[in-house]
Amino acid sequence: MSIQKAAVLGAGVMGSGIAAHIANAGVPVVLLDIVPKGAENRSVIAEGAVQKLLKADPAAFMHPRNAKLVTTGNLEDHLDLLKDCDLIIEAVLEDPQVKRDLYARVEAVRKDGSIVSSNTSTIPLKILTQGLPQRFARDFLVTHFFNPPRYMRLLELVAGPETRADAVKAVEAFGDEKLGKGIVHCKDTPGFIANRIGTYWIQASINAAMDLGLTVEEADAVMGKPFGIPKTGVFGLIDLVGLDLMPHVSKSLQTTLPASDPYQAIYRTPELFKRMIADGYTGRKGKGGFYRLNREAGKRKEAIDLKTGEYRPQQKAELESASLKHPAEVLSHHDRGGAYARAAIGGTLAYAASLVPEICDTVAELDAGMKLGYNWKYGPFELIDRIGVDRVIEALEVAGQKVPALLLTAKGKSFYRVENGKLEYLTVDGAYKPVVRPDGVLLLEDIKRASKPLAKNGSAALWDIGDGVACLEFTSKMNSIDPEIMAMIQKAIGIVGKGMKGLVVYNEGSNFSVGANLGLAIFAANIAMWPTIEESVAAGQATYKALKFAPFPVVAAPKNMALGGGCEVCLHSDAIQAHAELYIGLVEVGVGVIPGWGGCKELTLRALNNKKRPGGPMSALAQVFETISTAKVSRSAEDARELGILRPADGITMNADRLLADAKAKVLALAKDYKAPEPQKLRLPGPTAEAGFNLAVADFHRQGKATKHDVVVAGALARVLAGGDTDMVDEIDEDRLTELEREAFMSLIKTPGTLARIEHMLETGKPLRN
Repeated sequence: MSIQKAAVLGAGVMGSGIAAHIANAGVPVVLLDIVPKGAENRSVIAEGAVQKLLKADPAAFMHPRNAKLVTTGNLEDHLDLLKDCDLIIEAVLEDPQVKRDLYARVEAVRKDGSIVSSNTSTIPLKILTQGLPQRFARDFLVTHFFNPPRYMRLLELVAGPETRADAVKAVEAFGDEKLGKGIVHCKDTPGFIANRIGTYWIQASINAAMDLGLTVEEADAVMGKPFGIPKTGVFGLIDLVGLDLMPHVSKSLQTTLPASDPYQAIYRTPELFKRMIADGYTGRKGKGGFYRLNREAGKRKEAIDLKTGEYRPQQKAELESASLKHPAEVLSHHDRGGAYARAAIGGTLAYAASLVPEICDTVAELDAGMKLGYNWKYGPFELIDRIGVDRVIEALEVAGQKVPALLLTAKGKSFYRVENGKLEYLTVDGAYKPVVRPDGVLLLEDIKRASKPLAKNGSAALWDIGDGVACLEFTSKMNSIDPEIMAMIQKAIGIVGKGMKGLVVYNEGSNFSVGANLGLAIFAANIAMWPTIEESVAAGQATYKALKFAPFPVVAAPKNMALGGGCEVCLHSDAIQAHAELYIGLVEVGVGVIPGWGGCKELTLRALNNKKRPGGPMSALAQVFETISTAKVSRSAEDARELGILRPADGITMNADRLLADAKAKVLALAKDYKAPEPQKLRLPGPTAEAGFNLAVADFHRQGKATKHDVVVAGALARVLAGGDTDMVDEIDEDRLTELEREAFMSLIKTPGTLARIEHMLETGKPLRN
């Protein structure tokens, strides 16, 4: 069974977000909610929810046109819209009776074989199906999404004893392939996996911080990088999700967990938290939370004092333990931060170990739940392995805590190991089993365990991913483009050219690439090494040109940020297979230069070759000028198509775990009758277009929308895109455009305004508006 149409009942934050993401997958979806008392428009709640989604930041829709796939209505007049839906997701009030009443009404109209699910985060499935017919129970399961549904990858699935296996498989496939989710199967227990562990961790961390007298900054600094936890830490995370949400989740767990559960012993709500909620200090969605931006004091960053409840200027954490890099070092440290980590993380790891196999069958599933649902870099059992199983056991014994049976089973071993190049996990009976990936998933991390690179240097590596396809991986800090990556591109072209079918450019870092290494540029500029800088620009242009005209297909597979030089890699590839969450663009003007490695040339070619573009070449060039001069970055892969970076034949993959396999398949498809592209000739308007662009920028400057140095940078860009001293009757080649790029780049890098922008970006991470 495949899911061709869906419905979401309940248009609150979660329900509407789920509907939007189903629409992102190209699937029509019905969104219904109640009829408000006295409302003239009986469907105002669902209609209003879609309007809010269109204004949401971060955006809920990957493209505004996806909203057209959402049909709105209400639960009294439009239940008949469910008749042809394959999947009906309930996301109403967390009240079992309210849900069951709605299910009875749904049961009366839904078609045979349709699947009904609940997005509950707290109510066990067995309670939800009480008193409902067997037909309903066979088609019912829990699909617990995390907020916001577009961006959070976890989808917890809970099946009941009567749930059809094929219904579970259909929802699993839909969530995985269409919605891009990481699927984790949970047992029907309170809080399932992620919220069961996550709520305990948050509570233990709050308790420890307050008991030990830590500031919120100290607690979040200690909790972050060493443990692979996002930099929000605990208090920043609560601000993000909303302090007012905490009592609801906690109350549900208190109600449903047995009195003997360790969570019951640590639960407490400080008076400060109650007062904050009552006064509207619920986090980012309120007037502030544990952190706030005080606009009355000139946008001063402030944090709350956990003792007094008063706000004060935010301060840096000075604890020595906050500067340590390895979790074992932090946990063994003598200062308050070490004690905090032992209380917060130590207790959480023990709690997690005590819950397998109660809440899920394997440690791998529990780890996946925390990584996908809370963005932890390491799951609890991966973290135990990093610290050392025996060290964790010893720490628990010293603290007088009970050591869970699963930890004792792992004593002297680890929860994960690599055997014959395959990753394996420890089972509850002490044996090891392989970690099995779903069909169609290919991960570079698995290939790297089982093989050696074809070539490697300090910033990149080349891997054989099978079937004659190689993968070029960036490994520099933030995958910034440096001379070693350029050297590896050239080396890869040579290796792949000797009998391999093609190349994928891909990595599993947080971002594809943040662009050129600015530190190298500013170093060379500060000592006036202009010839060296020009040689570097020319070498980059030559390298990207060699990539474009290589005798085999090259497919770039970017995800998340692909900026500047990273974007230019994609522009020079034969095709792009992009992850749906792609934030790509040529952002060089932010540091006072223009794209210098062929980005101007390639985006111009894409625009001129676009048969659907309106008007003549001037219209196409104007679009490119606007895109580059304003440093536009796509808000999704679909948006990148609108910017002209992705072409019609380029593909989009919803699930990041499937990106490499999809890119490899595209290489193999292109390789069947591959011919390298021919260099193109261009006819560009020359000085006429350059003058037009400069007039537009001057007008923006007069309106205060462009700074003085913006005018300088845009002027250099205008000359490049116009083709220099040419005319529409003349032909120029691609090399002439790259020559113009290089001239413009070198003229800008020598200006004080550009050097100031680069230094400011390196110091603050933000662009300078000079």
